[in-house]
Amino acid sequence: MTMEPLCRSAVELRDLVVAKEISPVELLDSSLARMEEVEPKLNAFVTVTEEVARAAARKAEKAILDGDPPGLLHGLPISVKDLIAMDGVRCTFGSRLAADNVAAVDAPAVERVRNAGGVIVGKTTTSEFGCKAVGDSPLTGITRNPWDLSKTPGGSSAGAAASVAAGVTPFALGTDGGGSVRIPGSLTGLFAIKAQFARVPVFPEAATPTLAHVGPMTRTVRDAALLLAAVAGFDRRDPFAVAGPVPDFLAACDEPVTGMRIAWSPTLGYADPASEVVGLCEQAVRTLEDLGCEVELVDTVMEHDPVDMWMSEFYAGVGTRLATLFGDRQELLDTAVAGMLRGALDRTLEEYCARVFDRYRFREEMRRFMEGYDLLVSPVLPVPAVDAGLDVPPGMPDANVISWVRYTYPFNLTGQPAASVPAGFTAERHPVGLQLVAKTHRETDIFRAAAALEAARPWGDGTPPMT
Repeated sequence: MTMEPLCRSAVELRDLVVAKEISPVELLDSSLARMEEVEPKLNAFVTVTEEVARAAARKAEKAILDGDPPGLLHGLPISVKDLIAMDGVRCTFGSRLAADNVAAVDAPAVERVRNAGGVIVGKTTTSEFGCKAVGDSPLTGITRNPWDLSKTPGGSSAGAAASVAAGVTPFALGTDGGGSVRIPGSLTGLFAIKAQFARVPVFPEAATPTLAHVGPMTRTVRDAALLLAAVAGFDRRDPFAVAGPVPDFLAACDEPVTGMRIAWSPTLGYADPASEVVGLCEQAVRTLEDLGCEVELVDTVMEHDPVDMWMSEFYAGVGTRLATLFGDRQELLDTAVAGMLRGALDRTLEEYCARVFDRYRFREEMRRFMEGYDLLVSPVLPVPAVDAGLDVPPGMPDANVISWVRYTYPFNLTGQPAASVPAGFTAERHPVGLQLVAKTHRETDIFRAAAALEAARPWGDGTPPMT
């Protein structure tokens, strides 16, 4: 079968649904058929929620036929990462420790997807508790990249990325505590964004509540703007939730980029990227310059790699939560994950608090740096592809399961909006992503630049070979 109609964007599909040119039930049938076709190769889903999806699709169809006002996501198939709660559905966190855990509440983003008319087809795979930057876990095994089945789609939002790139749904909800939508976005040729910290509220509380984001993964920029508009906004259950009006992300996609000030940093000051990655990112940056942006090369954005302060906070949070919930059964964990958790929990209280204050200083340094620019631009990753089953790419003997990604975790520490934008393909047809980082609360600058890049260098029509 073909990917039609799911090769269309979510924005286009919604227009067709509202115009009664395609029904939500037909869309769901196409999504489930595509899932059945590619799932044996990709392994992108933990749980398929067909019964829930059919009820939602029928409800959306009836609303259109009755002339009711359509929701933002009316009748559109979507998936949800298996770190996000969905009432009555398994939420396994990619772990054998939680294989039978069933959520008792909808996360705010899930609740809003349902209220906006979205049709949730299933829960997608994640590395265990979101702790690795690749796409495998002891519970679900290896998830594969539709552009090259020998490669990982990246993590931890592995199944979300693989399924969207393969055309199962036009978009997905992932999470990002250290790069987990941007990393797989880069490796699978998607647009993926974590908005301002707590722009999308999180509940139940994450194991890493000061780092975790929920974000869209899509094939087009405007699809991400549509989904983010539907799930963003204040919620009293999240004590960090951003109050006030939600920016108009879709309108930002039509704003001109002339005069935008961009800092282009190939290394941030400490990374060692592959030359092919830098070359593709430079081409994308030159396009922004051709569109009227003012680009400045900045060799050193940060004096030191901030990975230690990130690991201290992230793994200490996950390790503490696991010890509380699962006691002494941690031998069931991924070996690499268990090692990282033990290292974080072995730190003294004084060492942990010192890293917290280091983070405050780092955040202020980045705030001052961004005063001179609208966007900071870098590669998303130092490499274009990683073999499936590996935790760390070859040639990085000193790196661990997260430090190898280099570019993404700094901006979970600061909470700034950050996105992965497709920058092109290597000679071996592996996608490469360009990272766009905005000032605090300025997601609209990312959308205007990303939409301009997409118009100048279209990427959404590419179809993975699935071989």
